[in-house]
Amino acid sequence: MAECIFEGFGERTLSAGEFGVSHDPCVLILCDQGASREEWTDTAEALANAGRHVFTLPLRDDSDIAALIGDLNAVLRQLSSRPVIVGAGLGALIATIVLGEGEPDLASGLVITAHSPGLSARTGAEQEFWSDCGARAILAAAHIQLSSLAIGTGNDPILTKIADTVPHMELAQLEPSADPADDFDAGLIAFLERRMPRTQPEYVAGSDPRTLRDALGTFATGVTVVTTSGPDGRPIGLTANSFTSVSLDPPLLLVCLARDATTTRIIEKVGHFAVNVLHIGQQETSSLFATRGEDRFAQTECETWEHSVPIIRNSLASFECRKHAEYDGGDHVILVGEVVRVRYAPQRDPLLYFRGKYRKLHFA
Repeated sequence: MAECIFEGFGERTLSAGEFGVSHDPCVLILCDQGASREEWTDTAEALANAGRHVFTLPLRDDSDIAALIGDLNAVLRQLSSRPVIVGAGLGALIATIVLGEGEPDLASGLVITAHSPGLSARTGAEQEFWSDCGARAILAAAHIQLSSLAIGTGNDPILTKIADTVPHMELAQLEPSADPADDFDAGLIAFLERRMPRTQPEYVAGSDPRTLRDALGTFATGVTVVTTSGPDGRPIGLTANSFTSVSLDPPLLLVCLARDATTTRIIEKVGHFAVNVLHIGQQETSSLFATRGEDRFAQTECETWEHSVPIIRNSLASFECRKHAEYDGGDHVILVGEVVRVRYAPQRDPLLYFRGKYRKLHFA
């Protein structure tokens, strides 16, 4: 076991055990309060031998739920990949709260358990704090959409309720046996191999196009709305995330538009268009311009500049362009524009799109 140091909430130093190889899929064991990381060594070694990169992180001895939540959020942001979180006891409640209340994209899966080697029963104030955290975790559980497993939770009513609340959570109880720890490790490894396999998906020409699409989705992008005015003066636009700069001299950019979109066919016929880069507060605008049949501009505040192209007000950036070139891009049209005017908001953050979901920046 190696030691790994994380910076927790309030600049507190957190010491975790580290097992396995860094390029293997990550597992974060969030120990129960009062349990040491050493008590999870056998499980961590079993996971490492099964091809997982494992961290064992004890909870701080503190009844401040904000600090415990802050610690987990901080650690997740310092990991180089999204882990499966194995939460034991209070660790299970904290993990459920963090993933259910707003940080699901920082993890790839959740396992909750009451199994906690060497820990005695809670009494007094500990039990009251456990109940308070449990009530909050149960509310958060309904919002978790990750692959999830509850293992060995049958004797705890709060964890059982969480297991019943998380959508599609798998259930596995530990049967009385000579070595329940071995049974726990085997059940955990089986879940990881089934739901988060180590083998990376691959695409070869002629195979499932969904795999190719998922692979392309690993490239995080911003989100834009491309707008113009039709021959009749009617404003039109559509959402596009295939956008990039091309040249500074001359100033060129390109966007890729779906060939079968009605808006694309109109944009191909006009001389000017605009690319509006969206900020984090414009997710609804992105969805609106990606939905067929909606009166998009009735719900969008716009203005026009010199070339009468609709400019979405208060965007992160708006580029008014003269059509420079057009190329065949298979089921998309590659449209190159020469930038004639730009306005941008340096104080705003971008709306991001990654693996089929909207995201926001995290500053390391």
